[in-house]
Amino acid sequence: MNYKNPDEHGYYGEFGGAFIPEMLYPNVEELQKNYLEIIESEEFQNEYQDLLKNYVGRATPLYFAKNLSHKYNTQIYLKREDLNHTGAHKINNALGQVLLAKRLGKTRIIAETGAGQHGVATATACALLGLECIVYMGEIDIQRQAPNVARMKMLGAEVIPATSGSKTLKDAVNEALRDWINNPVTTHYVIGSVVGPHPFPDLVARFQSIISKEIREQLKEKIGRENPDYVIACVGGGSNAAGTFYHFVEEKEVKIIAAEAGGLGVDSGKSAATTFLGTLGVLHGSKSLVMQTGDGQVIEPHSISAGLDYPGIGPFHAHLFKEKRAEFFSINDEEALQSAFELTKLEGIIPALESSHALAVLDKKKFKENDIVVICLSGRGDKDMETYLREIRS
Repeated sequence: MNYKNPDEHGYYGEFGGAFIPEMLYPNVEELQKNYLEIIESEEFQNEYQDLLKNYVGRATPLYFAKNLSHKYNTQIYLKREDLNHTGAHKINNALGQVLLAKRLGKTRIIAETGAGQHGVATATACALLGLECIVYMGEIDIQRQAPNVARMKMLGAEVIPATSGSKTLKDAVNEALRDWINNPVTTHYVIGSVVGPHPFPDLVARFQSIISKEIREQLKEKIGRENPDYVIACVGGGSNAAGTFYHFVEEKEVKIIAAEAGGLGVDSGKSAATTFLGTLGVLHGSKSLVMQTGDGQVIEPHSISAGLDYPGIGPFHAHLFKEKRAEFFSINDEEALQSAFELTKLEGIIPALESSHALAVLDKKKFKENDIVVICLSGRGDKDMETYLREIRS
């Protein structure tokens, strides 16, 4: 079964597609027709790969976490996406999409952001490549991710608060889509995750697939084989996870684990664990698993991590879940916090709260002593210091 590439209509099994207002058809159709030809061209790849190496700082290290491995009696490697320029995996996709937008003749970039990392990455790419940048961000996320808001403004982006609904990531996406409808000719919408109408889930996954490509090369160099026994990543919309899983989904011997945000608990009414709580529905232009009421109203999600505070998952991940190709764990806020403090004390690495959800799987699943376990450390914890400080003070 082909897990990683959608069919010609953008479907991964029963999930995906492009459910969009008529006003957006020209934009989306332009992308569908041109994205593969452009991003697979030699000229594009030469510029993109050069920027990844000399601007972003790739390849990111695959770090053997000796102290963490000792504690859990297994072989744990951390894929250090936190060491990318701007502090997370988001720059891989933002740079790729802004380069693509320039080739399509766009002069204005819009983006949504939750934790702020995608907003910072997009603002960075626009500053570098000389395009106007507008970032939509939930009012609540603006308050809890103030350092990233300051970075975006310093980089020249306009940050517009989303004040409807839960005032978080979902609402920022809604505002960005409205903007795109109103500015179809000049504007490209840089979606930050493997969500949205086709071709976005595939486009984002391809740009993030550099993560698993490097993991394979680095494991080969370190232990003489390309495939680990397990790969683990956190999933909200799921771009870091798509990138981490991409080159392993067809390899049956590699087990795939996704960590979702359980919030205050799956049964608490304050959660973002979509595979546990979601049903088939359409959200932000694609058919996937969505947290919704019986009559299709989206249920407001909750997570301590702004980047996982989303009421759905991308169609790629929904397909992996439905086909039982990936095992999904729900990690609650407290478990994620404790894993963040544990990594900091054991390895001297302060992770983003999103990444801490992936680390928390170590307490949920028993691994063998010789298992090679690769965890995607999707971002650094600078942006979450306020939350960490509150925990320390309490």
